[in-house]
Amino acid sequence: MTTWFVTRHPGAAEWAQRKGLQIDRHVAHLDPAGIAPGDTVIGILPVHLAAQLCARGARYLNLSLDLPAAARGRELSAEELDAYGARIEGYEVRPEGLCDTQPNKEASL
Repeated sequence: MTTWFVTRHPGAAEWAQRKGLQIDRHVAHLDPAGIAPGDTVIGILPVHLAAQLCARGARYLNLSLDLPAAARGRELSAEELDAYGARIEGYEVRPEGLCDTQPNKEASL
């Protein structure tokens, strides 16, 4: 069982190190095909990739933070991650399938 940390951001990597996270592999991008049942993946991933990991029997831990709009789109330091409430939260993600995106003509607004 391998613990993966997925990030391309130096501040997140430093934050994880400061928190003492036990990480076996640090990667900037993840190929879900390389994940084995029982692996743990930590990061901020698109929901469809998180669902693929869970379907493969892996545990998905999201690096969550309460990021204001003014702080988006730039690199954050480990200190800023702490200030924005960075934390690790576990999720089990399953797809519902394709959804009809056509407007319901019978629905009233």
